Amino acid sequence: MKGGRSKSDSRNNDAKLKRKGAGAGTKASKKAAKDPNKPKRPASAFFVFMEDFRKQYKESHPNNKSVAAVGKAGGDKWKSLSEAEKAPFAAKAEKRKFEYNKDMAAYNKRLAGGNDDESDKSKSEVNDEDEEDESDGEEEDDDE
Repeated sequence: MKGGRSKSDSRNNDAKLKRKGAGAGTKASKKAAKDPNKPKRPASAFFVFMEDFRKQYKESHPNNKSVAAVGKAGGDKWKSLSEAEKAPFAAKAEKRKFEYNKDMAAYNKRLAGGNDDESDKSKSEVNDEDEEDESDGEEEDDDE
């Protein structure tokens, strides 16, 4: 049996395959969990274009069930557009990017500050109540 495999070799290979598959599940758990409060990245000009194009394509091809066909047609149309025709979509994408950057700055500030926004709000509400109590006391003194 030169060069042949024994039954024990095949069992070892099967065991390795089983372990490899089991390791894939633990690998995902090592990855950091995504924060649901983190703002989502903005769509590019092409994806802003595709939002409108999908609606138009669905109206003109109501029987089409293929997502790939819509994507391919949208890509071909995007390539055929001139820069002037792409400009409105680019402007919308820039606006979304600006909003995203603003939201990310606020998000990062919240992470760094440890939710100072909520604590500041609660402090101001407490201070407002104290001021109202003081003003009520002054009015009673004036009446007497």
